[in-house]
Amino acid sequence: MSYCAMMNVEEIRRRLTKGFQPSSIFLSDGRKYDVPHPEFILVTRRSVAVADPEGFIDTLDPLHIVSLKDLTAIGTGDSTPR
Repeated sequence: MSYCAMMNVEEIRRRLTKGFQPSSIFLSDGRKYDVPHPEFILVTRRSVAVADPEGFIDTLDPLHIVSLKDLTAIGTGDSTPR
C-alpha cells in the first residue's frame, strides 16, 4: 500500500477513535460520502466501506480519498480539507 493511501486510512482511523465528529469523505472523481456516525464506516488495510442511511454499502479505494471534512465545517462554509 502506498504512503498516501496509508495516511488516508490512518487519518480516518484517528477520527474514529479520537472523539468522532460527523464527516464527509471526498473522492478524486468528485463523489462525496457522509459519515454521520461511526457505525456507518468500516476501515481495513486496503479499503474503506461506507454505509448509507438505507444500509447499502460502497467500498472505496483509499488511493482515491482526497479529503475529509467535518460535516459541521461544510455547513459553515469552511473549505479547509482535514
